[in-house]
Formats: sequence, structure tokens, C-alpha cells
Amino acid sequence: MAAPRRGNTGFGTYFITAGTFQKQQLLQSDRMARLFLDVLLGYRSQERYMLHEFVLMPDHFHLLITPLLTLERALQLIKGGFSFRAKRELGFHGEIWEKSFYDRRVRDWEEYSAFRQYMHRNPVKRGLAPVPEEYLYSSARTGLALDAVPQRLKPSELSA
Repeated sequence: MAAPRRGNTGFGTYFITAGTFQKQQLLQSDRMARLFLDVLLGYRSQERYMLHEFVLMPDHFHLLITPLLTLERALQLIKGGFSFRAKRELGFHGEIWEKSFYDRRVRDWEEYSAFRQYMHRNPVKRGLAPVPEEYLYSSARTGLALDAVPQRLKPSELSA
């Protein structure tokens, strides 16, 4: 495995937000949402990144992710992989994503917990589900086996 390249790379954990092109509600259909999750979980199973939490909204997504390559490469796989498959498999024509994404390195357990809570509450706040666990396109939904909180971020009582 190659060494990380620059500032926003490496094995840190990040809170990511990426939006659809011009905030269009492109991800509101079940077909688009399921395809996005297939891409997201597919690259995770290929060990391109560790996926700790996610939520897919109609016009953006949030992730808590630990890239195993570079952060830029992980997002290129997710966004580019989804765009490619949406065009090929669903016949979608047009731009899907804004070019950039927002990232914030997660420094400790408190930040991780705050981002996780924000993500899980997002669909409820937008009226898409009555409680986080009922939103289909979120890690708050039970039954999904994702990657554990990185050891370095766990509070001492969880690390013991």
C-alpha cells in the first residue's frame, strides 16, 4: 500500500459531505438510493475505506469514513463509481455531483459522537422519517454491519 500523499490523506477519520449538482433532489428515488448504497458498500468491501456511519439524503450525503487510500481517492471512487453506474444502469443523463466535497478531520470521541448524532437526525429533521432507525438510507437503521469506531477515537471507558 502506498504511503498517504498530503494533508487530507492517510488513516484519519473524516466527516464528509457531498452534494448533488445544483442541489437537485437526484437521490430521492429508491432506485438511485439503492444504487448509491450498493456503490458505497461495494468499495468498502473491497477495503478501499472503512465506513463507520452514513446517511443518504435526496440532495447530499454524509459519511464518517477512514480512507485506506487517500481521502480524495475514496471520494472519487464513491462519486465517480456512482455516476458511472447511474448512467450505465439507470440511463441517467446529466451531472450528478458538485465537483467538490466538504471534509473535516474527526479529532476525538466527542466530535465523532456529534457528527454521528447530526447524521442520524438529518432525515428526521427533514421529515423523511419519524425516527432515525426507520430511515432506509442511513447507518442508524439496524442490521447493517459497518466498521467499528476507530480505537484512537474511543473514550477510555469504551477502549478498556
